[in-house]
Amino acid sequence: MKHILNWVQKVRNRAISGYISTHSLAELYSVLTRLPLSKPISPQQAYNGIMNNLKVFQTIELDSNDYLKVIEKISQSHITGGGIFDALIAQAALKANVNILLTLNPKHFTRLGEAIASLVQDPEL
Repeated sequence: MKHILNWVQKVRNRAISGYISTHSLAELYSVLTRLPLSKPISPQQAYNGIMNNLKVFQTIELDSNDYLKVIEKISQSHITGGGIFDALIAQAALKANVNILLTLNPKHFTRLGEAIASLVQDPEL
């Protein structure tokens, strides 16, 4: 987790540009508010943490054409269920023309094709 925070700090210091899909914002809120901690993160704490740490990131919104491309791609790749959420993040990365897609779940993204696989990096490595 320390390495992820290093990347966030680089963006906050404007040493690098950071992008986040709007879907990732919702997913982050969901994860933060359901972590099995002895003192759970409240909805307000999650909101504050997201706003304070990620406001320097450029948000990437997907339109209906992006969603249709994603559905077509994953159906052709025989990806089911929650794989669509990773594919939406991947589409946002392509739309933003990023150099790196950071993820703690590289296997979820490398299966989405070479265009994404070549961008994937695990921040903990």
